Amino acid sequence: MGTDVKRKTRRGKRGGESKRQQNSAITKTSDGVDVDMEETQKEDTGIKAATDEGYIAPPMDTGDSLFFIDTNANPQDIEESMEKISPASYGLVNPDLQNYLKGCEEMLDDSRFETAEDREIFVNNVFSEIKNYELQLTTDKECSRILERVFFISSDYQIRRFLSLMREDLIRLAVHRFSSHVLQTLLLLSAVSLEREMRGETKDFEMADDEDEQKEHQAIRTALPTIEELILELTKSLTEKWSYLMANEFAAHVLHVLMLVLSGRVIEDQNSRSSSVRSKRSTKYVENKSGAQDHHPSLAKERETPDSFGAALKKLLKTTNGAMSDIVVRSFATNVVGSPVLQLMLELEAERRKSDAAGSLLDKCLMGLVADPKGQNPRRDNALRMLIEDIVGSHFLQTVVKVASPKVLQAVYESQIHGRVKALAFHPSANFVVQSVFSNAKNERQLKAMIEETAPIFGDLLFNSRPGVVRALVDSSIRLDAGHIEIINALYGGLGAKSPEERRELINLLAFLMPYQRFVKSDYNRLAFNIQGSLIIQAILQFPGTTNEPVLESFFSQNPQNIFTWCQDPSGSRIIEALFTSPSVSLATKKKAMEHFGSRYAELAMDKYGSHIFEKYWAIAEVDSKEAIVQELIKSETKLQDSYSGRFVLRNCRVDQYKRRASEWRERERGLERKKQMFQDILGNKAVAANAKPAPALSGHQKSANDVKPDSLKKKQAKKVSYPDFSLCCRQRVRKLTF
Repeated sequence: MGTDVKRKTRRGKRGGESKRQQNSAITKTSDGVDVDMEETQKEDTGIKAATDEGYIAPPMDTGDSLFFIDTNANPQDIEESMEKISPASYGLVNPDLQNYLKGCEEMLDDSRFETAEDREIFVNNVFSEIKNYELQLTTDKECSRILERVFFISSDYQIRRFLSLMREDLIRLAVHRFSSHVLQTLLLLSAVSLEREMRGETKDFEMADDEDEQKEHQAIRTALPTIEELILELTKSLTEKWSYLMANEFAAHVLHVLMLVLSGRVIEDQNSRSSSVRSKRSTKYVENKSGAQDHHPSLAKERETPDSFGAALKKLLKTTNGAMSDIVVRSFATNVVGSPVLQLMLELEAERRKSDAAGSLLDKCLMGLVADPKGQNPRRDNALRMLIEDIVGSHFLQTVVKVASPKVLQAVYESQIHGRVKALAFHPSANFVVQSVFSNAKNERQLKAMIEETAPIFGDLLFNSRPGVVRALVDSSIRLDAGHIEIINALYGGLGAKSPEERRELINLLAFLMPYQRFVKSDYNRLAFNIQGSLIIQAILQFPGTTNEPVLESFFSQNPQNIFTWCQDPSGSRIIEALFTSPSVSLATKKKAMEHFGSRYAELAMDKYGSHIFEKYWAIAEVDSKEAIVQELIKSETKLQDSYSGRFVLRNCRVDQYKRRASEWRERERGLERKKQMFQDILGNKAVAANAKPAPALSGHQKSANDVKPDSLKKKQAKKVSYPDFSLCCRQRVRKLTF
């Protein structure tokens, strides 16, 4: 008996399940009569319903459920979505070829090329040796890395040739662990080659004079498609498998770089740990093996692209949006691999003003919020709430907030943040979404509503490791030129500074980020600067008109010796620099601030942080003030010569020229002063102030493109009037001012 049971069980495991299902519907009674069990069950159900006095189960409310049935699902689509693409495989690489490439890497490390011609010969020899093995080498761990290094010194033709070879098996190479990095590097370098191609500076190899050499290199001297044609062809091929590749941990980076190349956007340095071009693990591995790779300067700025790229990118976004269902799109929002790609797609869609339309990619991500911002949808609210608190989803929502329209941002704020600011601000992931919402307030009304709700908890945020939320509001007030007084009053309340005497310590309370009652009991010499507090003060100094006077009055009420110690601190010195560079602070106030230090110019010049403050004041000082400074420097010239930064200060202030020919020195400085005045008259004070406004902090350590404008403008001004450039002479300071 036991054997029979075991045999039946084994048969069931091998496929007897379907047979049992067929026999389960029909059963024989004790009389040998066949009975249909389904009909019997229906009759039993009817009897039970009658005995239960007609009980009917209440309908289920699907509106409050996170799960629902997709009635539009197609079994064929599900099967296609489960399609698997095997990575490329061409066998093991010949050990002799591996050793050859390792020898080539040693030459790259030693930089043994005396001339550009030697380097060109070296690269040509490498490509000749690997002929017919190119794709196989890309699948090898070490060889693929060495190939990437060779590409950085290769010609445009060689980049085109290798890229054209990879298109033969593009999808399988894109999902390969090592080949995907090779393809990624080729796309980055193709963006550089494209600029030269558009200028007509690229050309194929010229035919060699020697007939033997011509035959030897004939294989790599064939006509090839242009870079533009190759990228367009790659785009078409990758678009067909876009959703699958987005979910692949190797191919997703390829898609990201492809969209950056098509759009002409700035491409981050792939050696940076915060870059989305390469994964952190890949970046660390390359650094350990061969050091940081070169990042071409042209990639760090926006580039011109052909008109065909704009059309291809538009078609790509439209095609992928139509091919992916709402559920698939939302699944990528929390996918650690696909989310960065989806975020970039949202940004590109917003740049083309397509995100405000119903059915757009943003509308799918927000479950119809774009089409109906005022509509009520509990399921959507629950889904967004989960995204805010998700590690990956919070990053995605930061991008959503950045590209959203004022109506969509208002809807997100009212449904997700309003009434929950304190709880979300202290959440490890959601607090960054709150910062992004505050930083991207679209108008004055939104900003003031946010300040009003957040003001009662300013103290909790400042003293419990969440000052970034307050800083986001301060930065938005500068950008929108609104809410300055409300923020100052909220800071007074949060810091516990109620009376005029207590408010004189505002700058200290923010610099050290502590309440007044604790500050008065502390030893001033042992207090440490808080980076976020320093950033808040720097931002307040940008407030227009008299709205920054509370900080200035607090500054001038401090002991000059205490303020001088700020100049020797990395965070404190930034506050003094902001005072001298702020367009909202008058020149008279800046002179008064410098007089606050007495005649300690030499001490400032010899300090590695104070030298930067000296530089900022020298750029705005008048000729008489500069002459007084030079005279003070001469008294301590010996000490300055022994100081690293002091030597450069003496040179850039032209102290030797002043000692030999003081009249010529004065005439030169007056000429610079006249040019400076002319430059300001051309631009206008309002234009300078407008350009000097800092852009909002998107989150923690993110920066927007506007962050570069003020610094670049200052560089142009400095070049125009030939200001002394102290940044070239003083050591590079390491200041990590992000939270």
